[in-house]
Amino acid sequence: MKLVIQRVKNASVDVENKTVGKINNGFLVLLGIKSSDTKQDADYLVHKLINLRVFSDDNDKMNLALKDVNGELLIISQFTLYGDCKKSGNRPSFSDAAKPDIAIPLYEYFVQECKKQISIVETGIFGADMKVSLLNDGPVTIIIES
Repeated sequence: MKLVIQRVKNASVDVENKTVGKINNGFLVLLGIKSSDTKQDADYLVHKLINLRVFSDDNDKMNLALKDVNGELLIISQFTLYGDCKKSGNRPSFSDAAKPDIAIPLYEYFVQECKKQISIVETGIFGADMKVSLLNDGPVTIIIES
């Protein structure tokens, strides 16, 4: 499981010209799931995400976590995080990305576990053609894998 985490001032996701998820101060999370991932991977990453200390304290040091700043989450499924470009061609292989029968339940589990700890958790629509907008704060972008 892989997370690309962007600290944002705001972010939103549109599907068919309609906003389906929108947050203010918090994290935009791109979530990739591979076929071998489990709930244990999700639990590990939820803990890391919620406790990731990249928000500024009173001394302008990155010392505060999402929950410390009442931050919000926008979680977007993105199988292309497991695109493999190592072969000689220019088209990535997505063979490591989980198929929907594995990915959807893990994605939903990840979102539900986040909702247990963070009051505002928004999502995109799994498998949809989404348009994501964000105002990256910093910029701060962190990648975490299980």
